[in-house]
Parts: sequence; structure tokens; C-alpha cells
Amino acid sequence: MKKTYYLFNPGRMSRKDNTLKFIPVDESGREGTPKYIPIEGVSDLYCFGSLDANSALYNFLGKNGISVHFFDYYEHYTGSFYPKEYLLAGKMQIEQTRYHLSAAKRLVIAKKFVQGASFNILKNLKYYQNRGRDLGYYLEKIDGLAAQIENASDIPGLMGIEGNIRQSYYGAFDHILKDHAMEGRSKQPPLNEVNALVSFGNMMCYTLCLDQIYHTQLNPTISYLHEPGYRRYSLALDIAEIFKPILVDRTIFRVLNKKEVQSKDFDIQVNKVILKESGKKAFIRAFEERLNETIKHRTLKKHVSYKHLVKLECYKLSKHILNIAPYEPFKIWW
Repeated sequence: MKKTYYLFNPGRMSRKDNTLKFIPVDESGREGTPKYIPIEGVSDLYCFGSLDANSALYNFLGKNGISVHFFDYYEHYTGSFYPKEYLLAGKMQIEQTRYHLSAAKRLVIAKKFVQGASFNILKNLKYYQNRGRDLGYYLEKIDGLAAQIENASDIPGLMGIEGNIRQSYYGAFDHILKDHAMEGRSKQPPLNEVNALVSFGNMMCYTLCLDQIYHTQLNPTISYLHEPGYRRYSLALDIAEIFKPILVDRTIFRVLNKKEVQSKDFDIQVNKVILKESGKKAFIRAFEERLNETIKHRTLKKHVSYKHLVKLECYKLSKHILNIAPYEPFKIWW
């Protein structure tokens, strides 16, 4: 089974026959012991440290359909090496664009994304309400906002509802987390530990969705809820909305309440808080465990991982765009 590799150490990666060879390099430039990774076991690479590589390596990665995602020191996603698309489909491209250009068709899909996200948010809150947290105010408020989604007449109005749902939801974090406070959403830069985790987790979810879109015929730059823009894959932002409550927020609640990530794992600066390497590793460990958890799928009648659910979401959207079956967003049912 292929897996994601996270590179925290700076180093040099090269091709060695049909294997990836990674030589870590310390701050003094001394090379460490090489590590060898069989290419057939690699799904994608996440580079948090600087990577020294040449075109021969990227040719090798491209032929094997392996994406490489890059992040800077401040945890910002900076870009991806994206192999040549191997599932080209002109009909899908045309229909995907047609659905974006039609205001009515675009709004139908965009509403589904927000409905899926709000449903999963409410599910999170009910989970903790049943475990003794006082979340009645937030449940009622978000339920009322979610009821307005169907009445939204355009994308800006829908985005406004989505933003209000998120704002209310983040207010509930302070009742779910035991020893940390969110104190409202702050980003670019995050101002406290919880916001640093939310920013990092959302970035991981966005990159996951981008990677899964690559393995379908969908074009990641043609979106419906978020506006397509330069230098971003906006369809990944759309799909991430549905999965952030399930994958990111649940992981944040776990790592903070179980003290898997503590204050010592953050670099607290003036007007900025970022995760240290120890914090990133601890979060990614829990995130990966979450992705690899399996559930019994009600339609497929077999166990599938959370990671595979993201790809299934892409398939469902593809069927909607090709007029095969109406799209219904993933809603957690247990």
C-alpha cells in the first residue's frame, strides 16, 4: 500500500535505480546516513525542510505520478510539483467549465459543499454535547444558519452564511478544549496555539484534497464555492470544506485534550505563533491515523479509509457534472 512521506530534515534526494535515495544534511552541511524508499510504496511527498534535487529526480517522480508538496518555515503551503495529468478527459473539462459558468448550476454545487460542511460541524458539536459540554447555544445558532443555505441566491450570500457558521463554530472550541482557548479565529499570522493548529491542519486538508483530485479527471482550478484565482487550486478549497470538521478539527481536539501537543511544541513570537517541528510531527501522526481509520461504507458495503472518502467525493462530483447522478456531499452518519 502506498503511503505519504513527510520530510522534515533538509537533505538531498535523488534516483537510485528504481528507488528514492534521501541523504539528510545537518546544519553544518554534514551528510547523514542515506535512506532508501522504494518508489512503488510512495503516494506523495510533503517537504517541510529544504530539499536538494535535480531534474532527473522530478522526471522519475513525474513518470510514477508522485506529487511533491512544499511548505515554508512558517507552515505556509508554497506550491506543488504536480506530475502531468494522466486522466485527461476533454468532456469532463468542458462540462466542469460549463457548470462553473452557469450561475444556477454553480450555486447548486456550492450549496452542497456548505450543507455538507455545516452538517459535519453540527455532528462534531453534538458529539461533545453528549459528553457533557454545554454547546446548546452554538448548536441552535448554527442550525438556524444552516437552514438559510437553501435560500441563498448567489455565491457571495452563500459565502456569508458559511462564514457566520464558521465563526459560531470556532466560538464553541473554547467549550470543547480543556486547557486552551481559541479566542476567535486569527490567521496570517495565527496569534495563539489553537489558531496555529487550525491553520496548519486546514493546510494539510487542502493538500490532501488536491492530491486526491489529481487521481480523478477533475480540473483542480475550476471551482464552485470559492472563486478560481491565480496560483491556487480552488476546487481543493471547496472539497476541503466538507472534510475539515471530520479530519482537522477532530484531530485538533484529540491532540490538545490528550496533551499530545503541548505549549512547548509551539514557537511563540510577538504577534505570531507557529508549530515547532515536534508539534508538526505530533499533529501529522494523529492526522495520518485519522486518515487511515476505516468505516463501513453504506453504499459500497465495504470498509474504506477516511482518505479514500475524499477521492470518492471527487467521483461523486464528477458524476454530477457528467449528469450521471446528482451530487450529495459526504455527511458523517455515525
